[in-house]
Amino acid sequence: MTTLHEEKIKLLEEKANLIRQSIIEMLIEAKSGHSAGPLGMADVFALFYFHILKHDPKNPSWPERDRLILSNGHICPVLYAAMAHAGYFPVEELKTLRKFGSRLQGHPHREWLPMMETSSGPLGSGLSQAVGMALADRMDNGKATQKFFYCFMGDGELDCGQVWEATMLAGKEKLHNIIGVIDRNNIQIDGFTEDIMPLEPLKEKFESFGWHVLEVDGHNFEALSDAVGQAQAVFEKPSMIIAHTIPGKGVDFMERRFEWHGVPPGQGPEDKVKKAEQGLEALNELRTLCGKIKSEHE
Repeated sequence: MTTLHEEKIKLLEEKANLIRQSIIEMLIEAKSGHSAGPLGMADVFALFYFHILKHDPKNPSWPERDRLILSNGHICPVLYAAMAHAGYFPVEELKTLRKFGSRLQGHPHREWLPMMETSSGPLGSGLSQAVGMALADRMDNGKATQKFFYCFMGDGELDCGQVWEATMLAGKEKLHNIIGVIDRNNIQIDGFTEDIMPLEPLKEKFESFGWHVLEVDGHNFEALSDAVGQAQAVFEKPSMIIAHTIPGKGVDFMERRFEWHGVPPGQGPEDKVKKAEQGLEALNELRTLCGKIKSEHE
């Protein structure tokens, strides 16, 4: 993984903004889907697809590729948008999200979109899938290979017991090429995580299962990249990156609000923006932000 420089950071900022615009456009067209989580994770996905992942969009089945497992499948609009902008399929196809016969289902379906690593939907299962892949890779090769298994998870799904069973097994097996990324945005569909089912002290919980744990600003490309680099350098245990993010990032009237967890523009709360204006207002904010990004780097 190469070091980030100013030009690369500018590129990542622009890619993240394009991903966010695509998310809003997809959700407007679909008239259903999740807004807050996908927007909040756009920076993380931009960093991985355009800097960190060892992958080849022209050869998605390349055996030496890294694996990215999305556990909280409901944020798939950000996965689809990142993959499209990276060249896995046409950006125009994003407008088919959730439509009958589309490859872009409301939860990822690998049989319909083979360049994805897993299907997901039931929360809490992604880390188990990643552990299984890493163990199978070790069995096939007699030792852990140089590929990494990245598991993206939501903080709300940590309420599921299966997560902690997988956490315990990965620690016991010292699966150092598993790197988890938790979207620590502090919301879930019914409210704030610490009100629904408190998770803290989260870092210490994973450490107690034998994991190396880092906490980082999920919108700081340099800090995120450094955290992944540190995780890759750990050879005796799996690593978990707790990425603190802002749900709805980039759209002012959506930010930090659990009410936007599971609804698209046009169906959210109207206390700040009327439903009929939410889609256009969100796109205008993101397009304005894109212009600011460009001018700041000129």
